[in-house]
Amino acid sequence: MVKTNPGRFFEDYEVGQVIAHAVPRTLSGGERAVYHALYPARHALYSSDAFAQACGLPAAPMDDLIAFHTVFGKTVPDISLNAIANLGYAEGRWHRPVWPGDTLRSESEVIGLKQNSNGKSGVVWVRTRGLNQKDELVLDYVRWVMVRKRDPEAPAPETVLPELAAAVDPADLVVPGALNFTGYDFTLAGEPHRWGDYEVGEVIDHVDRVTVEEAEHMQATRLWQNTSKVHFDATLRDDGKRLVYGGHVISLARALSFNGLANAQMIVGLNGGAHANPCFAGDTVAAWSEVLDKAETGAPGMGALRLRLVAVKPGGEPGALKGADGKYLPHVLLDLDYWALIPL
Repeated sequence: MVKTNPGRFFEDYEVGQVIAHAVPRTLSGGERAVYHALYPARHALYSSDAFAQACGLPAAPMDDLIAFHTVFGKTVPDISLNAIANLGYAEGRWHRPVWPGDTLRSESEVIGLKQNSNGKSGVVWVRTRGLNQKDELVLDYVRWVMVRKRDPEAPAPETVLPELAAAVDPADLVVPGALNFTGYDFTLAGEPHRWGDYEVGEVIDHVDRVTVEEAEHMQATRLWQNTSKVHFDATLRDDGKRLVYGGHVISLARALSFNGLANAQMIVGLNGGAHANPCFAGDTVAAWSEVLDKAETGAPGMGALRLRLVAVKPGGEPGALKGADGKYLPHVLLDLDYWALIPL
């Protein structure tokens, strides 16, 4: 009897299949400290209990991307252990804050399948839900991932392509009930810019840069218990390089966006995203954002910005995303579309 788990391959998935992922994770201030050590994360709501309490919360919640990475990491042994690449995201919403002491677990439903033309791999779409110890929904999102086939000769499954919304409707964004920005302290937050200061179409160069180190990106991936082989095993690629976890790039870019978007405090929606080109140790990451939309929330003192966050290797102008052929430019690493709450 084989005791070890080789992971699922493309032909092991069926549309409608629900997978309960193993090993719940209890989060503490330790995760926050390591997260802030790995990334230049400085948003005040997640850094200061006093600031969060002035905004109506009992204390500073865990960073929204800590919740995302934890929930994502639980899914890897079942969804992407044999992945070639994680391709994109859609229809993501944060439903409630995560607090130190909360325990998160994950479950995923397979909602789409399509074998690639080479017959060696296929794309799997899943909708993942993150739940806390009270079985309350913390966040959910759709992602799709390219997965190897165990047997290239195995018959292709029926193609099912899920219909996904282009963006989360602002009316469906969840604002924590106690959150209140009417007494927001712009000095402590770090910038004076508020909802009304941003214009649709505006492009913001975040100026700062971070060079990715081999040890740091692997430490980050281990922190979230992400076991995908491509991030650790240098023998899986012909070039002998470990692929940097896409979530590491997301967190780097989000942290860099503080310079220009310090008051975009809380991510509440994930409209879409693509890991446009691979990132490797030694690459230097810069970021720029484009304001795609603005919405009122009805919550006291706050609106929402729809932002395109783009992580790049230096070399292109802020705002340069795709070439004339419609493909991402080679220096573009990440194209992420999200909603964030910001004071009015």
